[in-house]
Amino acid sequence: MINKVVKDADEAVKDIPDNAILMLGGFGLCGIPENCISALLKTGVKGLTCISNNAGVDDFGIGLMLKTRQVKKMISSYVGENAEFERQLLAGELEVDLIPQGTLAERVRAGGAGIPAFFTPAGYGTEVAEGKEVREFDGKKYLMESWLQADFALVKAWKGDSAGNLVFKGTARNFNPMMATAGKITIAEVEELVPLGTLDPNEIHTPGIYVQRIFEGKNYEKRIEQRTVTNR
Repeated sequence: MINKVVKDADEAVKDIPDNAILMLGGFGLCGIPENCISALLKTGVKGLTCISNNAGVDDFGIGLMLKTRQVKKMISSYVGENAEFERQLLAGELEVDLIPQGTLAERVRAGGAGIPAFFTPAGYGTEVAEGKEVREFDGKKYLMESWLQADFALVKAWKGDSAGNLVFKGTARNFNPMMATAGKITIAEVEELVPLGTLDPNEIHTPGIYVQRIFEGKNYEKRIEQRTVTNR
């Protein structure tokens, strides 16, 4: 029986070296690998290239690693909610590849599927197109975009079993399933770790073949990035 369970986040990330390329699941603060990020802060690993939709906020998520200067490059699609991210970008202290969100998602998916490149109309005629091959299909211009792959993919799921099968809940699914397929080593933290055979095969979003390490996380804050309420 395959058992991919590790004790905790500290054990899961302890061999991530300086200058590694990481994928981190999540959208805003939804579905981010909170425990793995906290563990990386403790290891002090530096020179990281982080592929993520965004960088969290100043005091949570990847934003914490930006403050400690552990990240040298961000590959993402959004800066807006993180003042330190914006400051480092404008000051030239951080390398940043800003990518249209759909293109980012497809580049990650392509990486997991073994597709080295694809064509998309998104970004044609803008700065995004600089240095990229352009081809015309049916009278429309398309950019060639390359796959994205990582040394480690850090994802967060709702439930998982000892073989690494994962189930995501609601919008926390976001970038997590595709990133789980595109890392050489995928580390999954889950809210609930269940025995093998507990999960309905028809409800599994990410098969365990893509996951090398899994652990049950703790103390999830599940912060809300922007709380909006109706005045009554």
